[in-house]
Amino acid sequence: MKKYLKKTIFPIKYKTLLNLYLAQSIPMTFFATVLPVIMRENGFSLTSIGLLQLIKLPWLLKFLWAPLVDTSNSNINKYKKWIFSSELFYAIIIISVAFLNIQTDFKLIVILLLLAFTASATQDIATDAFSYLVLKKEERSIGSSIQTIGNFLGAVIGSGLLLIIYYYFGWKLLIISLAGFVLIALFPLILFKPNNKQSNKQIPKISFKDIYKFFTQRRISFRVLLLILLFWGIIGILSMLKPWMVDLGYNIKQIGIYSGIYGPLSGVIFAYLTGKMMQNASKLIVLKLILSLSIGVALYFYFISKTTPEYWILQIGILAVWGIYSMLTVFVYSFLMEQIRQGREGTDFTLQIVLAHIGSLVIAVASGKFTHQFGYSGLFLLESIISIILLIILPYLYKKSIRYEI
Repeated sequence: MKKYLKKTIFPIKYKTLLNLYLAQSIPMTFFATVLPVIMRENGFSLTSIGLLQLIKLPWLLKFLWAPLVDTSNSNINKYKKWIFSSELFYAIIIISVAFLNIQTDFKLIVILLLLAFTASATQDIATDAFSYLVLKKEERSIGSSIQTIGNFLGAVIGSGLLLIIYYYFGWKLLIISLAGFVLIALFPLILFKPNNKQSNKQIPKISFKDIYKFFTQRRISFRVLLLILLFWGIIGILSMLKPWMVDLGYNIKQIGIYSGIYGPLSGVIFAYLTGKMMQNASKLIVLKLILSLSIGVALYFYFISKTTPEYWILQIGILAVWGIYSMLTVFVYSFLMEQIRQGREGTDFTLQIVLAHIGSLVIAVASGKFTHQFGYSGLFLLESIISIILLIILPYLYKKSIRYEI
């Protein structure tokens, strides 16, 4: 019975993917959200804290070396080697940071983190290609939810558990623990053995010209536009949520619990439900549902922003917005897998996810300026209007961007 459950409910391939996405999400969340808090407590200027954002650059530029990862691979086992070597290098760099002083060695720490995040971005390229190859077509919706669950659980651990470790045990043990999470996550990968059909798959020759060739495919412009726009109706709310909570009088601990723990945990639940839903419904129907919910949540925030909402009313909105963000993330991961050229798995997945990240970055940056001009209620109303427009143009845009012969 145990053997049956192990194979049917949570196969080793799902465990492997969950651990790999946890391994990249936990450090990223920590360095992006918790380290700035630690820096501020140690008297760092806002300028120095802003400099820390440079460590995210490799994740925006990773498409530039994605063909290199694909070029050297002809089977799943070689993707495993890329993942293993990248994560090992990642862990070694993180451990070296533990023996540096954040106050006296800050610039060196930033340089090392840039190297670490370059390794992490490389691991992500190989992991996305690995997941595409090991998952059957009917498994990819669940695989996408596993990927999202790993990212959201990593956010909980990276912004919650590690902060507790720092509070009680200090900087050195915290960073060593972080590296430990990365190394432990590699064990399922070591145990995973692809079948012969998968491991002997032939891959055509690839070059860096394939980055350009991706954008010359027929009707690809519709897919590019859809990927850039998809998060526009929700990401502005997430970007301004914590500043709004500060303005409402919530302290850092409360914000960390409500938005940093409860929110991502809501995302985990919604990610699982979305994966199950996509097994039984078309992607277009699921996406229409997500955008409809986005409209409702944006309007909910609009109305509660007119007054000072009680904490439980705000918490409902927080759980909802994180849940919808999670649903949309699952959809996007599954959607990306429909437009993958053989032998270009890492390149094509990376190019598409970077487009989605760029779209999110644009609206996140613009939301700050818009909120400054029109207030939080103005932003929430704008987000609802964006989602309505997306819902209207979706049938045409989606139809033009679905999988076609390459």
